[in-house]
Amino acid sequence: MAAAPRGKNDLPPPIIVKKVTVVAASGHHGGAWKVAYADFVTAMMAFFLLLWLLGSTTEAQRRGLADYFTPTLIKTKEGSAGSNNGLLGGSSITEVDDYPHRQGQTGTRALTIPRGATGGPREGADAITRMREQLEEKLAADKRLRRLMKQVKMVDTTEGIRIDLVDDADFSMFQLGTTVMTAEADALVEAIADTVADEAGLLTVRGHTDALQWRNGAGNNWALSSGRAEATRQSFVRHGIAPGRFRRIEGVADREPVVADNPADPRNRRISILLGG
Repeated sequence: MAAAPRGKNDLPPPIIVKKVTVVAASGHHGGAWKVAYADFVTAMMAFFLLLWLLGSTTEAQRRGLADYFTPTLIKTKEGSAGSNNGLLGGSSITEVDDYPHRQGQTGTRALTIPRGATGGPREGADAITRMREQLEEKLAADKRLRRLMKQVKMVDTTEGIRIDLVDDADFSMFQLGTTVMTAEADALVEAIADTVADEAGLLTVRGHTDALQWRNGAGNNWALSSGRAEATRQSFVRHGIAPGRFRRIEGVADREPVVADNPADPRNRRISILLGG
C-alpha cells in the first residue's frame, strides 16, 4: 500500500546514524611483542655464537680467556712474596700465600726487627733535623756566613735530603754570567761539605738559572747551569768530599723555576745538592 502523501506541514522522518567501533583482537597486543621477540632472537644468536667459539678453542686458550676476565686473584698470587719472582723467591713469611683473606695462613716463620729500629720516615726526619742544626751552628759561628743562613733551604724529599743554595737580590753564588764561584759561596759550600761528610748516601748536584737572555747570544743557560753544578762539585772535592760520593751532575737551565710567575726572579738561580741512598 502506498504511503500517504506528506502534507506541507508534516515533519520529515528522523535520520538514524549507527556508530560502529571496531576493536582489535585481544591476542595481538599491538607491536610490543615484536620488540621482545627480536631481543630474544638476538640473545639466542649471541649465546650460540659463544658456544661455537668455545667449541673451536683449545683448553689452553679457554684457560687464558678465563684468566683474562678474572685477573685479580692471579695478579695477587704472582706478585706475592711467595711467588717465584717475588720478594722472598718462592717463600713467604706466613706461608701459604698473601691473599687478601687470612684463611690458610698457617706458617710459623717469624720476622726479626732490629732493636731500636724506628722506620724510614722517622729516620729521615731525624737526619734532616740533625743536619740542619749542625749547619746552622757552623754558619752562626762565622760572621760573614751568618747572614747567609736565609740562603740555605733544606727539604726532606722522597729521593733524599735536598739542600738548596738560593740566590737573591743581595747574594749571588757566582759572578754574573760565569761559573766563577764567589768567596762567600765557597765558604758556604765548605760548611755544607762538613755537614754531609759523615752522612750516608751519594750526592747529586743540580744547577739552575733564571730566564734572563744573554746579550748578543754570547752563551746559553744550559751550559751555564751545568758549568755551575760542576764548579760546585769541584768546591766540594776541595773541601774533603771524595769524588766517588757523587752520583751525577746536572744542569737544567731555567726549566724548573722556584718563582714560576717570574722566570727572571734571581731566586730562580740556585744550586741543589741531593743527598740520597
